[in-house]
Amino acid sequence: MNESPIVAAHDLVRVFGEGDAAVRAVDGVTIDFPEGAFTAIMGPSGSGKSTLMHMLAGLDRPTSGTVTIDGTDLSTLDDADLTELRRDRVGFVFQFFNLLPVLTADENILLPLSLAGRDPDHKLHDRLVEAVGLKDRLTHRPSELSGGQQQRVAVARALMSQPSVVFADEPTGNLDSKASEGILDLLRRAVDEFGQTVVMVTHEAYAAAIADRVLVLVDGRVVNDERPESTEHVHDLMNQAAA
Repeated sequence: MNESPIVAAHDLVRVFGEGDAAVRAVDGVTIDFPEGAFTAIMGPSGSGKSTLMHMLAGLDRPTSGTVTIDGTDLSTLDDADLTELRRDRVGFVFQFFNLLPVLTADENILLPLSLAGRDPDHKLHDRLVEAVGLKDRLTHRPSELSGGQQQRVAVARALMSQPSVVFADEPTGNLDSKASEGILDLLRRAVDEFGQTVVMVTHEAYAAAIADRVLVLVDGRVVNDERPESTEHVHDLMNQAAA
């Protein structure tokens, strides 16, 4: 694992509303995410974890502070350049899959490359299809796939463009326990076998326990930054945060 940060946030603040109604959803967060590491972000409801992820991924602009992805300061980019950076250097896995219903599984996997006008790496494609276990489902449309299979397609799509970082926002939130286990295993393998950098927001202790590192947010601030030893350890971190 290379210790150079792929994503870095400095004094990140996000305020919603104005005056007396203003809410500091993220309140002065400075954090680095090293290359080839799996980080889980946790916190109580309303702690700012999704807001933080959206800023780290360039989906939302901070009120103040900076985010850097692979050496590029996002605050220096206009909307068109930011869209291009997200397409080329960021992979996304969302709770609701976000697959295009008119495309087959394989067309969804290849979509980011198609939009960028880039030729796929066929060896990587074959490795990913094998890793996600979808070889016999590539011609199926999303409506013909289970929730777990749809999320596997989304993970393969996120990895196909070989992004600098993959952001996963509650990736198991809509899945049963067996499908959740499969998706978490895929994300872990993406780090261990493909050298990917993964940042995942989750409220599930068992999900965070497979990460290399757990960040706990409370009221928009990082209150814990530790390597998880077990699901019980993650539960303890969350209980400390809630106290």
